[in-house]
Amino acid sequence: MPCFPDLDPPLAAPGVMVRLAAEWDIPEILIAHQDDPQLHARIGLPRPPSGAELGRRTERSDDERSAGRSVWLTILAPGSEECRGQIDVHDVDWDHRRAGLVVWVAPRDRGRGLATAALKLTGRWLLETCGLERVELLAQPDNAPMLGAARAAGFTREGVLRAYLRERRRRVDVAVMSIVRGDLEGPECPAQPASRLRRVERS
Repeated sequence: MPCFPDLDPPLAAPGVMVRLAAEWDIPEILIAHQDDPQLHARIGLPRPPSGAELGRRTERSDDERSAGRSVWLTILAPGSEECRGQIDVHDVDWDHRRAGLVVWVAPRDRGRGLATAALKLTGRWLLETCGLERVELLAQPDNAPMLGAARAAGFTREGVLRAYLRERRRRVDVAVMSIVRGDLEGPECPAQPASRLRRVERS
């Protein structure tokens, strides 16, 4: 089974960096859930995660990445190691070369374009470097900021799946956004490691 490559150095583009999630992200993740009590529901969790749960996930995340089952990423602002949000690559199907994404940005960092920049950067990495053919994102149909960020990152809205998920004892609709490898054709540069980006900027 294919695996997801290590990200050392992190991916980088103007205004954003993306690296593998790490144990030191846990305090900022917990703060984000405290600041936005509905964050867990918007990303499909039954309740906010505990520090112990996040610690256990950190411990197994490298094995999950190496086995190609998932990859857990952290969004950074350039020049900072502080977690500003995360992207979870899940439901990976290597037979059909597709995967799903969940993305969130901390409340204090919203409205700065971080979600759009991180989705664009990560989407290109998954399609160009990792070998996937399709990446999709599911969001609540009324989550206009997330749908707008995905659209700005090059994702196409495919429609609404009615009663697709069961959350808190009720069926909920989800909007489907996707990007496929053919969408990347054009002059934009592929996702680059941070070290390479810095060399280009200095040249």
